[in-house]
Amino acid sequence: MRRTLFLIIIGAGGAAVLLWLGFWQVQRLDWKLAVIDDINARIAAAPVDLPETPDSTADAYLPVTVTGTLDAEYIRVLVSQKDVGAGYRIISAMDVGTQRVLVDRGFVPVAQDDIPVQAGVVTVQGNLQWPQETDDFTPAPDIAGNIWFARDVSVMADALGTDPVLVVARGMSVDDAPVSPLPVDTAAIPNDHLQYAITWFSLAAIWAAMTFAFLWRARRAPQTKS
Repeated sequence: MRRTLFLIIIGAGGAAVLLWLGFWQVQRLDWKLAVIDDINARIAAAPVDLPETPDSTADAYLPVTVTGTLDAEYIRVLVSQKDVGAGYRIISAMDVGTQRVLVDRGFVPVAQDDIPVQAGVVTVQGNLQWPQETDDFTPAPDIAGNIWFARDVSVMADALGTDPVLVVARGMSVDDAPVSPLPVDTAAIPNDHLQYAITWFSLAAIWAAMTFAFLWRARRAPQTKS
């Protein structure tokens, strides 16, 4: 009897914990989907003028239109594109009236050396972004070879002498080929909560099945007579 009660307590308790974890992940999934929907709405909103003092939190993903002159100097950030392969993001400095900002012009294949210099006044439509792409394992940029391994806005701003503000282009008033825009989207935002929920619910089912199996075996086991 005591063994049966012990199995019931362990089985029910374990299944309850695993089910709670599964439902918690469902709640996290709803939260993450709401966050992604909010970001998508902000990305798709009508563009506005660049704020005088952009804020990395309040103005993240803000659609803006900026007009100014692009520097000839640029930074190459190593990336990979599906169905294309390795390449670089081209990051240029842009004078916008009293401000000087970074512009992520887009992608070129790794073998592309001829990056166009845009003379005169250029208008860029895009979104503000402060990407979090660096960690303790990110290599330092190869300054001599102009190869960077992540977009670090503050470090890139120091290198090109701009404010720590990045505009990721969606389009330009001039033909910037062979540079292809890589607009801001939510594809890179991790959302694995559904898989986690399925995992916890599956473990709960397995735990319950094992508990029933042990109880069934305990009932069929011959009772020792005293």
